[in-house]
Amino acid sequence: MVTALGERLVRSAAAVDGPAGRLSDVRHWFRERAAADTSRVEVIPFAELRGWSFAADTHNLVHETGRFFSVEGLRVRMPGAPVERWTQPILHQPEIGILGILVKDFGGVPHFLMQAKMEPGNHGGLQLSPTVQATRSNYTRVHRGRAVPYVEYFRRPDRHRVLADVRQSEQGTWFFRKRNRNMLVEVAADEDVEVRDGFHWLTLGQLHRLLAEEDLVNMDARSVLAGLPAMPGGGRSGERGSVHRTADILSWITGLRSDREVVTERIPLRATDRWHRTEGRISHESGRYFSVMAVDVRAGGREVGGWTQPMIEPHGPGVAAFLLACPGGVPHVLVQARAEPGYTDVVELAPTVQCTPRNYAQLPGAAAQRFLDEVTGAPPERVRFDTVLSEEGGRFYHAFNRYLVVESAMDIVPPDDPDFRWMSLHQLLELIPHSHYLNVEARTLMACLHSVLAN
Repeated sequence: MVTALGERLVRSAAAVDGPAGRLSDVRHWFRERAAADTSRVEVIPFAELRGWSFAADTHNLVHETGRFFSVEGLRVRMPGAPVERWTQPILHQPEIGILGILVKDFGGVPHFLMQAKMEPGNHGGLQLSPTVQATRSNYTRVHRGRAVPYVEYFRRPDRHRVLADVRQSEQGTWFFRKRNRNMLVEVAADEDVEVRDGFHWLTLGQLHRLLAEEDLVNMDARSVLAGLPAMPGGGRSGERGSVHRTADILSWITGLRSDREVVTERIPLRATDRWHRTEGRISHESGRYFSVMAVDVRAGGREVGGWTQPMIEPHGPGVAAFLLACPGGVPHVLVQARAEPGYTDVVELAPTVQCTPRNYAQLPGAAAQRFLDEVTGAPPERVRFDTVLSEEGGRFYHAFNRYLVVESAMDIVPPDDPDFRWMSLHQLLELIPHSHYLNVEARTLMACLHSVLAN
């Protein structure tokens, strides 16, 4: 049964030219914002960081306020994995940030207030971001900069209609137990909301079109949009047509979390093995995986006009892909239960394929990514979505994944495979409002599937 909200979202998904503006108007606004952006990002040696330093005892890279985040070391033991033990640098950011999108009806069509925002790790400058994208240190103004626009809607959401509100994880390979509060808050149609400089109302249909464009809609916006409480075109509701009962899926996840051993220990950065520091990088001796580096930022339109910070720089683009099948007309995707050292609860549901291919060249054969050739070598007629999108530009420098949705036969994986399960999209939608079930790459692909199935 389609809810009233679902019906409104269907109208929004169909509105490429909405009551608050046409898609061409949105593109023109964004081009103007990009042309006017005066931001500059320069890679610098660690010695030129301001307010950041390597602690004398641990060599952890920390901010003088003790806030924001730190670069520390992590020791990992994962019995049964292709590589069972390792150490690595990792970002530790214990505070909870807000990723929030404001929603308002114009002429019966829900619109989403999006921001053209620069982040230092973005390759092309501005990206479409949530209404609010701020760490706790930012919105409590530890940096002594300007107030975060619209944050009051999300700090006091009880004054409005909450459509979604859930703490979600981020990259468990680079963050240690990082969580952000993902929120969708709707204001009354007759409430006056000032559209500040750098913000624009978009329909869901406009966002769906822009999601298919390379490196335009940022990771935080995709994560929040994945939490929409209804999916236009998503097939039957509930368990009808699902190849597995939801109770069986939850039991499978709980069993893996109970049986799989992932032991992590935060250690001094100086104690990481095979990682070496130069004046401008902390890198693995193999030249693979990622580096820690530093940037100097000059930003227009931000709460603070300039700062320096460390960042993670991946070594090579990644691939994140869902295999898609529609038995009985019900869309299903093949998910994997994936363990990453930074997760709070051992495993989360991840895309069918999630890897940086060049990192696997020197690992044991068992580490080869299943289904990688299936998604990257698929003929064009089976590819439903294929776009390169960047990851969180506030902490990661030029981090890209190629996101794909590829049609496949369901017999590609045995029904009792220990690490993979076919799940209907409605089953995944039922899990998104709960923390630590879908990882951030899977949430991006869910947002992309919204757009695929709505068109």
